[in-house]
Amino acid sequence: MPRKKSAQGAGTIRKRKDGRWEARYTTGFDPATGKQIQKSIYGKTQKEVREQLTQITAELDDGTYIEPSKMTLEAWTTIWLEDYMFDKKWSTVKHYKAQIKAHILPALGHVPLSQLDPHRIQSFYNSLLRGNGGKNSLNPKSVRNVHGILSKCLSVAVKLEYLRRNPAEMVTLPRVERKEIRPLTDAQVSALLAVVGDDGYGTLIKVVLFTGLRLAEAIGLTWDCVDFEKRRLIISKQLQQRPLSEGGFTFTSLKNDRSRVIAPAPFVLDVLKAWRQRQAEERLKAGWEWKGWKSEQERQTAFVFTSETGTHLYPQTTYLHFKKAAAQVGAPDARVHDLRHTYAVLSLQNGDDVKTVQGNLGHATAAFTLDVYGHVSERMKEDSANRMQKYIEGL
Repeated sequence: MPRKKSAQGAGTIRKRKDGRWEARYTTGFDPATGKQIQKSIYGKTQKEVREQLTQITAELDDGTYIEPSKMTLEAWTTIWLEDYMFDKKWSTVKHYKAQIKAHILPALGHVPLSQLDPHRIQSFYNSLLRGNGGKNSLNPKSVRNVHGILSKCLSVAVKLEYLRRNPAEMVTLPRVERKEIRPLTDAQVSALLAVVGDDGYGTLIKVVLFTGLRLAEAIGLTWDCVDFEKRRLIISKQLQQRPLSEGGFTFTSLKNDRSRVIAPAPFVLDVLKAWRQRQAEERLKAGWEWKGWKSEQERQTAFVFTSETGTHLYPQTTYLHFKKAAAQVGAPDARVHDLRHTYAVLSLQNGDDVKTVQGNLGHATAAFTLDVYGHVSERMKEDSANRMQKYIEGL
């Protein structure tokens, strides 16, 4: 195909055999040979590369042009993870590293930053959805997660002028359909209370069911955060499981770094009081094998939910206890996190406003709570109709 000059006459544009458009431009002359130094940019459409060419021409004219980086994406992600993650949580960095290693580097790691155009990234996302190369396909939400990491990484490269602009901002992302939340039914809630028992695991499950705590928050709850006099629970930390080489179980801040105070139902406090008495009996029975409680201060800050020897409960073991109980009440597919969903739905059904539910769950905004639990249950519809009927009759 014959080459077409751009409107400004500063370069040439052509369509490549692979379907992409290429624009070539001159940045100057090699002093040794006197030949032109030419560079290329690529895009999905002629319009896209023409706009880039116009921008580059203007930058060359006013002296702000940045030489395209020859650094590969793999080299840049290594720098990014090592030098620009100091403000991120351990779990966030772990997630970033895993996603980059599993998905981004195999497909794009060898590509120089200067050649990382929107079309190449779009093709990469499409391949993740299809599951090319014998790999399992990713769902749209997972693809969006990968995109979020890649876009954050490239945005820093733009700030450091390794890139002219962020190519990940110019792609089309797959639509995510929110999965239907499946809270336990009233009958299942009642049956669950009857089968979970009164040990540490059973008590934890009851508390999570009627407070909406995340599992890591419940496992990390300590007695100094239970105020029986004011009838409050202070949720200020969570217990995070890490490899032994990185500290093992570690107290960390909450998901959104905001502590919260919950006013639980009296039932929850009664359950905790009964458990505290049983825990004291288990401590006496265990004797020297009991972990912790060697001083008054240690007792006050000891874990609320413990094993028969005073150690904190483990997420996997708690999960197994819950799954066994869930199967007994006819909910074999239920997850521990569904207890949190159940609490939220029950709160809304029983008249709590969204702002209160948001605060109890520890969501960053009420808008997020509405987005997750905005669906209206049949009972809520009936209650709304009955309230309106009473109002009409009052007229």
